[in-house]
Amino acid sequence: MTTAMGAALRRIQLGNALSAFGNGFTVPYLYVYVAKVRDLGAGTAGLVLMTLAFAALLVLPFTGWAIDRRGPLPVAVVGAVTSAVGSLGLGLSTTEPLVILSAVALGAGIAVIQPALATMIVWCSTAVTRSRAFATQFFLNNLGLGIGGLIGGLLVDETAAGSFVRLFAIEAVMFLVLGAAIATVRLPRTARVEDPVPGEARGKGALRSLFTDRRMMWLCLLGFVLFFACYGQFESGLAAYATEVTHIAPATLGIALAANTAAIVAAQFVVLKLVERRRRSRVMAVVGLIWTVAWLAAGLSGLVHGAHAVATTLLISTYALFGIGESLLSPTVAPLVADLAPTSLVGLYNSVFALVKQLALAIGPGMGALMVGHGLAAPYIGTLVLCTVGISLLALRLGRMLSPAQDNPHIRAFTPDAPTGTVTDTGAETAAGAGAPRRESVTAVA
Repeated sequence: MTTAMGAALRRIQLGNALSAFGNGFTVPYLYVYVAKVRDLGAGTAGLVLMTLAFAALLVLPFTGWAIDRRGPLPVAVVGAVTSAVGSLGLGLSTTEPLVILSAVALGAGIAVIQPALATMIVWCSTAVTRSRAFATQFFLNNLGLGIGGLIGGLLVDETAAGSFVRLFAIEAVMFLVLGAAIATVRLPRTARVEDPVPGEARGKGALRSLFTDRRMMWLCLLGFVLFFACYGQFESGLAAYATEVTHIAPATLGIALAANTAAIVAAQFVVLKLVERRRRSRVMAVVGLIWTVAWLAAGLSGLVHGAHAVATTLLISTYALFGIGESLLSPTVAPLVADLAPTSLVGLYNSVFALVKQLALAIGPGMGALMVGHGLAAPYIGTLVLCTVGISLLALRLGRMLSPAQDNPHIRAFTPDAPTGTVTDTGAETAAGAGAPRRESVTAVA
């Protein structure tokens, strides 16, 4: 069984890494493609980006229901095929209605894939192995996106629409590879998640059970602030601040983004060894402190007039510090969502948390771009500093709500005298024979 679960994780991991690789071919160039290559204008390009986000918001409320009733595998396959259709459609569309319809398919497909794959990881791991699984997923996603973006940059030609069609075709093929990889995965019959919510709570209804779970609601609030303060600012507010206030060149902004990816790739497994036996709430609080320093560095970069090299270094450091914080979150947040979920509601919990992330990603860019665009650079930095300090406070408060085993699953694994009828993770692995290899995993949301 151990070998079977290891093989399942490797297959999911490979498919997900390849799909991230394909996604990297198009993500940096979507705006340019729609606005200039297809000559549909900046307004249509912005509408396409908004459509990707709002299509995800439309399907995520139903995704958890489908996962918990049909299983994550068929849902993930449907998402992969839908994404492939949307991606290829974008590459072939030449009119605004077709571009928008293709964006709907792509955004909805990707949104469905994320919680489905996260649930598959949960089913193929234990509370002890789950942190490493999600950390590896995050590492592979960023590595795939980075390599795909670099190769895409070599293939793309702004004067030749055919070069963009080639990029979108590669992305579509990679989504189909993901679908084929996970379609052949043999999952365990039931999720291997400790059920922290009493069984009778499930009789009240799935959504009622979730919304009355104070720990999950607090984690959703924390997650919203996390995603708003980091991912929600990358492509809008922070980029606008860098170019309009710090006055760095667009090419330097590319270097800053590369620094973010490099920090994640270099730090992920070093960070994992440092945090995987520590309390999750404390790790998230540390992320808040790191990101506070990052936003202060960004603010300072806009004040160092006449010292362009110093300002550029501070701005690049901001992106690198964000990467280190992201490395701390990947083995922490997604596994905690899984450990809070009742066994029968893993898909719902993953989908709701993905919805929270999507809301932050929909609201964050607009707020950042508007504040910087209207000359409110100082209040913008101040708002984000308050958010990151809030992350630390929210994480510490959440830690007081969690049980010791939820905050640090290794406590559960090494409890010497478990009560009769209680299954520790070590016991579960022995009984089911399903421990995952130390370095296996795949995707989620965080």
